[in-house]
Formats: sequence, structure tokens, C-alpha cells
Amino acid sequence: MALVDLHFHSHYSDDGELSPASLMVAAAMAQIHYAALADHNSVAGVDEAIAAGDRLGIAVIPAVEVDSLYEGSGLHVLGYAVDHHDPCWEKLENDVMEQMLSGSVARMDKVAALGIVVDRDKVEAKSRDGVIIPELIVEVALADPKNDGNPILKPYRKGGARSDNPQVNFYWDYCSHGKPAHVPTQYMTTAEAVGMIRATGGVPVLAHPGPTLKKGADSLPDLVEQGIAGVEAFSSYHSPEQCAAWHKAAVANGLFVTCGSDFHGKTKPAIRMGGHGASRDDEVAAIQALGAAAGLELPPVQ
Repeated sequence: MALVDLHFHSHYSDDGELSPASLMVAAAMAQIHYAALADHNSVAGVDEAIAAGDRLGIAVIPAVEVDSLYEGSGLHVLGYAVDHHDPCWEKLENDVMEQMLSGSVARMDKVAALGIVVDRDKVEAKSRDGVIIPELIVEVALADPKNDGNPILKPYRKGGARSDNPQVNFYWDYCSHGKPAHVPTQYMTTAEAVGMIRATGGVPVLAHPGPTLKKGADSLPDLVEQGIAGVEAFSSYHSPEQCAAWHKAAVANGLFVTCGSDFHGKTKPAIRMGGHGASRDDEVAAIQALGAAAGLELPPVQ
């Protein structure tokens, strides 16, 4: 049983499912004592999460996950203990939302060009505020009988090699940076993301580096120079061996280690709260290190 999970997403993320308050209820049921709501490029749900956490006895740390570009590829940076009332965060959210909205039709076009039938009316009807993300497109496509037998979708169906988290796996395989159905969004650089987090009093931590950091741990010295303070070594995206390797690499580069599941809800059904692979000792170390780095007074892990 995990007591710490420092990476959740609510419906304020374009791919999240639950409200911040509902997330905290689920966290309490999972016996999580320390949590961080880290929505994509948004802090809109932080106050709601904190209020719910206070009612439920959960220490909620204000956080955000900033999408950035590092050496031409997407890299996510977690910002802990940021001033979530700073207007720069609302500006970031609005900018990203406008770009996501303007690229919605192009995303459907590119997925259809792969040879997948896309029922645009159904996709648009299920979209949130008109923003269409690849995960939604493939959700509708998988349910469409016109795509039965489509070889591209076979790995994402039940029993397939990519069926554990089919929607997000399709995104990584076909719609992420450098893939055939990618529609670019102009994110800030990683250095700019780190600077923004630090300028608002936060602590920047590299999120789930296994699937996103192309050069692996060899990039850590450069990221340290850019201001990264920690690494999410314990992640649902990492095998136990990878967790250990990232922990070792983080320590070797003078970085502290955190743990987070990256729970989203239905978009990533195989990910459970607390499913990050950290031991109790690792969780204690993560909370102590983050508290010290951010100047937070957190209750001791019991």
C-alpha cells in the first residue's frame, strides 16, 4: 500500500477524467496521505484539491505538469509548491488551450490518413469545449464497427500488445512528437519551463523520464544545469529495474527522487493510484526531500 502519490490528473487536464474533489476522495479510499494534483499546463483545480484534501486528511501539494520541448522532443516538467495564484499559469493554460483547439480538425485528419475510420460527429460530441485530443479519437475509433479488423488498431484491442492503456499508447505510437499523426503545439523550452516554475516559487522535477528522455540519463547533467532539482524515478511507466536505474542516476547527479503514478482515469486504465513502485522508505525519502527543497512543512509519514 502506498501512502504517497505526487502525480495525479483531474479533468482540468485535457486527458483527465475526475474532478479534483473526486480525485481526493479516490485517493483517500486508496489510503494516500500525501498527494499532488499536477494537471497539464493548468493549476485551475489546485484550490479545490487542497480543500478536499483538508476535509479528508490528505496533505495536498500544489503542483503543475508543464509540457516543454527538449532537444526537439517533448519533455514534461513537474512544478511542486508553485504559487498557483500567479497569473502566468492562467496565461499558459489559455495559450495551450487555444493551440489545442485550433489543431483539433488536423488531428482527426491525420488519424484518418493512417487508414482509420474517424466518425467526426461522435468525436466532436464527446469532446470537452471542442478540444479534440488523439486519445478521444482512438476511443471513438475502437468502438466503431467500421474499424473491426483494422490492423493498425489490433494492438490496442483487448488482449493486444498495447491494450493495457490503449488510448495513451496509441498517442505515443502515432501522435506524439515525430510520429505520423503528430500535430505540433508550440510549447516552451524545458529551460523556460524550469524558469517559470522557479519564478513562481516552485521546485522543478523531471516527470517519468523513461519514455520521454531520448538520451536517457546521459541528459541529466545538462538538465541539472538548466535547473532541474529532482527526478520522478518511481513511475508507473518504469519497470522495477528502470526505477532502480533512474534512482541511481538521479543520486549520481545530485538530484532528489520522487514517486508518482500519473493517474488519469479512463484514459490510462492500467494505472492505479499509488502504483509507482516506490517502497515505504522511498516514499518517506521523497516527501522529506521535496519538503526540504520547497520549504514545506509536511506532516511526518506514519
